[in-house]
Amino acid sequence: MDKFFAAVQNIFKVPELRKRVIFTFAMLAIYRLGAHITAPGVNKVRLEQVWSEVSNTLLGILDIFSGGNFRTISVLALGVMPYITASIIMQLMPVLYPQLKKVQEEGEVGRQKMNQWTRYLTVALCSVQSFFISSWLQTNGVIEPTWWMTMMTVVTLTTGTIFVMWLGEQITERGVGNGISFLIFAGILISLPNAVAQVREKVQTADAWQTLGVIFLVVVLVVLTALIVYMESARRKISISYASRRVGGQVYKGQETSLPLKFNMGGVIPIIFASSVLSMPQTLFSAIPPDQNNPDSIWSQISGFFARFNGSDPYYNFVFIGLIVLFTFFYITIVFNTDEVADNLRKAGGFVPGIRPGAPTADYLTTVMTRLTTIGATYLALIVFIPQLILNGFNVGRLPLIGAALDGFVSSTPGLGWITTGLGYQFFFGGSSLLIIVAVAMDTVAQIEAQLVMRNYEGFLGAGSQLRGRRN
Repeated sequence: MDKFFAAVQNIFKVPELRKRVIFTFAMLAIYRLGAHITAPGVNKVRLEQVWSEVSNTLLGILDIFSGGNFRTISVLALGVMPYITASIIMQLMPVLYPQLKKVQEEGEVGRQKMNQWTRYLTVALCSVQSFFISSWLQTNGVIEPTWWMTMMTVVTLTTGTIFVMWLGEQITERGVGNGISFLIFAGILISLPNAVAQVREKVQTADAWQTLGVIFLVVVLVVLTALIVYMESARRKISISYASRRVGGQVYKGQETSLPLKFNMGGVIPIIFASSVLSMPQTLFSAIPPDQNNPDSIWSQISGFFARFNGSDPYYNFVFIGLIVLFTFFYITIVFNTDEVADNLRKAGGFVPGIRPGAPTADYLTTVMTRLTTIGATYLALIVFIPQLILNGFNVGRLPLIGAALDGFVSSTPGLGWITTGLGYQFFFGGSSLLIIVAVAMDTVAQIEAQLVMRNYEGFLGAGSQLRGRRN
C-alpha cells in the first residue's frame, strides 16, 4: 500500500503526467454532469414505471454501457454504444469489401479515413436508434406523441453521443488511457456504491444462510477478478527467427523474437454480441406488446415463450454460452488472419522454427489460434455464467429427464435454495461489466507505469516490476 501511495505522489511530480490525469478527471466530471440533464419532454414518473418492466431487455444492456444515462433518458442516453457498434462494423467490413482493405493498408492516411467513416456511421446509427427510442417512449406515454418530440429526441440523443465520442477522443489524445473504454469504465463503476449499499442493507436484516451467501458472493468476486487478471495478461509466445540478409554491402545478422498471442483476443465483444441477440425478442415485445384480449394469438404465444426465456432458464444459458463461443471464433477469425500474418512473416524473412514459410506456417498458426480461442471462449462463458447463476439462479427443474429429481434435491437441502432463485440482489453484476472494469484498469495502470518508469520514477509495482496491459 505504501508503494501505491508513493506511485500516486510520483504521478503529480511529473508535469506532463499530472496535466494528463487532471484533464482526464475533468472530462469525466463533464461526462457525469451530462447524466443529470434529462432530454426535453420526458415524464420521469412514467419513465420509472416503464423501466421496471424492461430492465432485462436490450435496453438494460444500453443502460449498463451508458453509465445509467439511458435509465433517465438523459442527453447522453445512448452513450458510446453506437460508436462501438460502428467501430465493430468497420472492422468487419474490409473482409466483405476489398476496397476498404486497401484503404486500411494506406498507413496513417488510411487510418484517418477509416476513423472519419466510423464517425459518419455512428451518426447514422444514432439517428436510427434514437428514432426507435422516441417511438418506444411515445408508445409507453413517456413523451408526447408528436413529430416535434420525435425530432427533438433524435437530435438530442444523436448530439449527446457525438459529444461523448468527442470526450473519449480528447481523453485518448490529451489524457490517460483509451478514452472510450475509460468512459464505459466510469459509467459501470459509478453504480458500485449503490450495489454495496444494497448488499449492506441486506446483511443487516439477513439470517445466517443469507450472510453466508454474501460472503460467498465476495469470494466469487475476488476469484473472478483474479481469473480475469491472469487471462488478460496471459500470452502464448510463438518463436520467430529472422535469417541473415545482405542489404547492399552490409550484412544483417539473424535475430530471434516472438509473436505474443492473447488467450482472449476478442475481449468483451463476443459477450456484447450474444447479449444483444438474446435481448432482441424481449425488446421487440416491449415495443410491440401482444393483445391482452387475445391470448390465443400467435404473437401472444410467442411472447409467452420468450417471457420464460430469461437468465434463470437453463435453455437460455445454453443458448447464451453457445452464442458466446460462436461469436468468439467468428470475431477472432476476422481480426486475426493467419494467412496474412504468415505472408507478412515470409516477406520480412521471418519463419517459425521447424515450420516451412507460407501455407504451412498459416496452418500452424490456425491450429494454435483454434486452441487459444477454445480456452478464451470457455473463459468468457464462465465469466458470464457464474455471476448470472449467483444473482438469477438456475432453474434446474426445466432440465430434461433429471430436472424434477434435481429440483427436489435442491429444494429439500438447506443452503442450496439459492441455486434456483439466486441471492435476490437487484443490482446488475455481470461478467461483461467485471471484465471491462478489470481490463481497462490494467490498461490504464500499465500506461501510467510506463510513463513513470520512463522518467526514472518507481511505479505502482515497485522497481523492476511490470504490469502487462492490453496494448502489449
